[in-house]
Amino acid sequence: MRPWPLLFMLALAGCQTVPATLPMAEPPPAAACRWPAAAEPPGEILRRAVVALEDDGFLIRHTATAPALVSAERTRILPGYGSRYDDWERHGVFGGIGLGGGSGGIGGGVMIGFGGVGSLTRDATQLERVSLLVSGSEVRVSRDLQIIDWRGELVETRSASTAAFCSDLHRAMRAGSAP
Repeated sequence: MRPWPLLFMLALAGCQTVPATLPMAEPPPAAACRWPAAAEPPGEILRRAVVALEDDGFLIRHTATAPALVSAERTRILPGYGSRYDDWERHGVFGGIGLGGGSGGIGGGVMIGFGGVGSLTRDATQLERVSLLVSGSEVRVSRDLQIIDWRGELVETRSASTAAFCSDLHRAMRAGSAP
């Protein structure tokens, strides 16, 4: 029995390693997405967050009191987004118009056809998710955006924990109105 196959397999197994770091949000969350919880109980912070998010059009998906957490999402249609990567699908708003030959020979004629309706029926959907966590004496907000094309395929995803969004949410929670 030759040891070469066993040594080869052991050498290949040694090539598999774990990553040195865990994945991180790109871009990282803004500093405004963390603020002190003050003296308010976590339940009151959650109540204010739910009201502010619902007033801004979010649908609350989950709440928990231990740990104090609220998760929400909203969707919107992106008219005209179409598929940015597949040129053959881009027909514009009114679709493509084609002119071609018929079957040829006797009785062959001109065929006029209209392409698909393009982005009128192939709009993408933007899914926006927000999570708010009260951890100890700190409130943390996380927000991400996903764009899903008309076929249901994920086209784009990114972190969207911006200073503007988090500041508006914090202000709305303090005032009791929509961000």
